[in-house]
Formats: sequence, C-alpha cells, structure tokens
Amino acid sequence: MADLASVTEHIRGAVGDNSGLGKTVKIDLGDVGKIYIDGASVPNSVTNEDKPADATVSMSWDDFMALSEGRLDPMMAFMQGKLKVAGDMMIAQRLAPLLKR
Repeated sequence: MADLASVTEHIRGAVGDNSGLGKTVKIDLGDVGKIYIDGASVPNSVTNEDKPADATVSMSWDDFMALSEGRLDPMMAFMQGKLKVAGDMMIAQRLAPLLKR
C-alpha cells in the first residue's frame, strides 16, 4: 500500500514544472497529512506543507486511494459527501488527471 511520501512523489511527477493549474490546491487527507500543490509558482512545486490554498479538497485516505486507482468516481464521491471542496471548484476539477495512478 502506498504512503503519503510515495503519493506526494507521484503527484510531483505528474505536476512537473508547469501543470497548467495556475493556482494552489491543498489535498487534506485528515490524520494522514496534506499535499500542497503550488501551480502558481514557476516551476510548480508539490510539498506536504499545510498552507492556505485557492482550493482545498478534503477526503479520507482510503477514499483518496480508491479515487486515484479509479475505483471511486470523483463526481460520485462529491455527491456522497466523501469528497469536499472549499474554495475554487474549477481548480479542484482540473486536479483529477494529476491524481490518477
């Protein structure tokens, strides 16, 4: 099973130098930790810092793993309350391709 460090590294590789996001996003995985994607800086960066972001996506680790593995549909997760978004919803929607494993 993946851990926060390996998932962060995977997202770092998917984001690259320029993700095209143009904004910041924080993925809040509760007690497991956070993944902060700075798509506004050049080059883009991905860390485990807890900083303010344009959009914050909150969900459990298990739901996050199911989503990244394609076992959980992002829209269904949102509708069921398993995935919550605070801030810029459009940025959160553009995040989905970066999370696929």
